[in-house]
Order: sequence, then C-alpha cells, then structure tokens
Amino acid sequence: MNKIEVINLHFSYEKSEEILKGINLNFDSRSTAIIGQNGAGKTTFVKLLKGLLKPDSGDVVINGINTKKSTVAELAKYIGLVFQNPNDQIFKNKVMDEVIFGPLNIGQTPEKAKENSIKALKTVGLYEKKGENPYDLSLSERKLISIASIVAMDTEIIIFDEPTIAQDYYGKEKIKSIIRDLSARGTLVLTITHDMDFVSETFERTLVFAKGNVLLDGTTREVYSHKEELEHAYLEAPNATQLCQMLGVKETFLTVEEFIDYKKNNKDKL
Repeated sequence: MNKIEVINLHFSYEKSEEILKGINLNFDSRSTAIIGQNGAGKTTFVKLLKGLLKPDSGDVVINGINTKKSTVAELAKYIGLVFQNPNDQIFKNKVMDEVIFGPLNIGQTPEKAKENSIKALKTVGLYEKKGENPYDLSLSERKLISIASIVAMDTEIIIFDEPTIAQDYYGKEKIKSIIRDLSARGTLVLTITHDMDFVSETFERTLVFAKGNVLLDGTTREVYSHKEELEHAYLEAPNATQLCQMLGVKETFLTVEEFIDYKKNNKDKL
C-alpha cells in the first residue's frame, strides 16, 4: 500500500514561473531521500505533502486523504515534519513540555502522550534532560529535541528537513539510528538533504529533483551510478562512490566499508 500518492502535481508561487511541473510519485515504506540543488523544488514539494501548500492542479493523497480537502491540523495525525532549524520549532520552556505538546495536540490521551514522549526522549538520548530549558542546551541537542517531538506523535510518515545540519559525528550516527529504527517498524521516512554521504549510508530510495521535475528515481545505489545525470543536476556522488569511480571500479559502492568488504572477497580485482 502506498502511504503517499502524488498525481500530476503542478504548483506555482507566481503564474509566470512554475515550480513543480507535473510530478507523479508513489511512496511506500522505504526510507527516501530527496536531493537536488537549491531551487529544484524540494522544499515546495515537501510543503505540499504536509498540506502547508495546496496544488494548483493535480493531487497529493496521504493515506487515502486528499490534501486539498484536509487541514494541516487533520494531516498532522498522519505526517510529521522536523524543521531544518530547531529554533523555528521549539517554543516551550521545558524539554518534556516541548515533546509532549504534539502528541496531545493530535488527540493522544495524556497517558499515551507521556509514554510516547518518554520513549522518544530515550531514543534521542535526552531523557535525563527532560526538565531543562531547551535553550540552555546546544543547537545539536535542540535538533534532537525537535526530532523527539515529532517521533512522539507516532505518525506513519515523518519528514526530516536537513537533519544533519549542526550535528557532529555522534549526532549524525544517532539520527541514522533513529531513521533506521523508524523504517524497521514501517514508518515512511523522507528527508531533504545536501549531505550525500548521509544519504548513501541511510536511505533505501533516492529522488533527484531538477528544475521542478524528478530527474532520477530509484534505489540509492542505482541513482548514484548515474554520474552524468547527477552532474546535470549539479550534484556529486558520495565520497566513497567518487573514489571508487576514480579507481576505475565499475560497481557502484556507497560506503568505504562496502568497498573494503568487496576487496577482501575479490583480491584478484581492482
């Protein structure tokens, strides 16, 4: 079953410039990265999925619900969005109050909302700071709080907007783990990101947006094997993929670990 259906989607902010030009896509439970240069239409597309914008023509259907006929509040039960900048999302004076607000707002019982909020804070590693003011914590920690507040809502779809910004190695690894856990339990995770290595290490499917169209759509390995199309979209493959290409390796490797394992099992090949 498709969690999201996008049917001949067109959208413009001004009549003279069409931003999205007839997008047709289906999303199941595979974690999916949306990549492309600034201005390619990624953020506009995500706002349409969340119901923050309405299509000029075409349809966006979330779990059988057409966004044209639903409010943002109604869609919040099914789809959550983690903002790029946590300071645009956080507004409570205590971490727990921030995390529990969303679950309560979509109709969870106080008991269930508290249970989900505690679980989400433990997932991001911030349960011990539940009584602190979010703005007394680091930007990296505030990002994790904003993630916890959406995870606690237990929606079937979660969108991350540039999740690795302001994250150190530990933070990135934590976010990778969260996304993998969400995907394992059937949550559809989407992300907008410019971090190609993060995409290669985390996401099953990748979409390349360019000039309001979907240039590439496939498994992450398939997409990163299309060097010329990526260059056309002004994108580069992950570092490990580029290194293997420079070494003349025909296969597409997404991580250094993959390539090392390959070499161990194929010592006679470059």
